[in-house]
Amino acid sequence: MSPDERNTFLTEEKMCRMATLGHDGRPHTSALWFVWDGASVWINSVVKSQRFTDVIRDPRVNIIVDGGEGFGELRGVTIEGLVDAVGEVPRTGEPNDTLTAPEFAFARKYMERDEFPYDGGHAWLRVTPEKITSWDFRKYGS
Repeated sequence: MSPDERNTFLTEEKMCRMATLGHDGRPHTSALWFVWDGASVWINSVVKSQRFTDVIRDPRVNIIVDGGEGFGELRGVTIEGLVDAVGEVPRTGEPNDTLTAPEFAFARKYMERDEFPYDGGHAWLRVTPEKITSWDFRKYGS
């Protein structure tokens, strides 16, 4: 995919799978909602989850976002990167300019509203890509 195609794909797709590393080095994979801001992936994670525990211990993750049904329709993006928690943990809504855009985008994408609700059980994880790989089988002829 071109960078523009990749950005459109990551903005429109609703589900990603994120692999973290457990304390024993084994991968733990979670299906999650996410937003892409053109530079980072934003995950609103349950604080009392294995994934949150994993990324606090070891910030290395791998994310895959894919789509398509038949073989010739398959496309996707893999992101290898590092995670950091942004804002208070758990998030209670303290003003934070860094979170304004991802919270608005998340609320619009998944809740069809303009305000992000805080439940006291989630916190924001920002994944900064170190490597991005994409593919689109639709481009390989019909």
